[in-house]
Amino acid sequence: QGPDPSLVYRPNLQPSNAKDKTTFRNYEGGELHDRVFNTYRLMHTHQTLDFIKQKHIQWSSCSHAKLTMMEAIELLDKLVDESDPDVDFPNSFHAFQTAEGIRQQHPDKVTGLMTRTLFQDSIVFRDSTFSENPDFKQSAFSSEYGVYKPNCGLENVTMSWGHDEYLYQVLKFNKCPIPEEGMYIIRFHSFYPWHHHGDYMHLCDDKDMRMLPWVKEFNKFDLYTKSDRLLDAATLRQHYQQLIDKFCPGVLSW
Repeated sequence: QGPDPSLVYRPNLQPSNAKDKTTFRNYEGGELHDRVFNTYRLMHTHQTLDFIKQKHIQWSSCSHAKLTMMEAIELLDKLVDESDPDVDFPNSFHAFQTAEGIRQQHPDKVTGLMTRTLFQDSIVFRDSTFSENPDFKQSAFSSEYGVYKPNCGLENVTMSWGHDEYLYQVLKFNKCPIPEEGMYIIRFHSFYPWHHHGDYMHLCDDKDMRMLPWVKEFNKFDLYTKSDRLLDAATLRQHYQQLIDKFCPGVLSW
């Protein structure tokens, strides 16, 4: 398939010990390969349409916890993203790395801190991990449009259940005043087959195409700010607390 198209969107960020940008999103080797492959295998085996619907019933009511946004971010101190081949440190650090990268070039933006049933070829580990997924064998899902209509809009597509969709549902439930572009970035920023490989365009409507440049702009900070140079999050919290108070105020339902 050639080099990852996302390499085109690298920001001009050069921390002294930054990774070589051409090594990002390496799914063919590396120290974390087995961990990443096994995580994708589990996701691709069990993420059926029925599974996703059940997760919406379970979590979209936001009745499990009451936390401020900063408290939720602090919980990420205990979470390492096992699907990420680029980092092996808690996701809270990556949240601040992304936010700081955005602040350098877009100082008024906050989205960085918070952050499928058709099996296209660009999906990571597509050929080796979907064979046991029950939907893979369903004829209703095997056509070009599956259960959808042409240009129905990605907002009407049932996306894989993960951190993107969950956070979007939490913010919508709590009526957080985040601009539409920010909400869209949160929901679709991990949808690489679409925003960097050009798949699923036949399902997109005009809104999707208007939002696509925003998702691409966010992605270069989400991806290329990853570095072993971990920021002192404690010194950054005062600045980001001000943004949280504006866009995600008070105690939220999760």
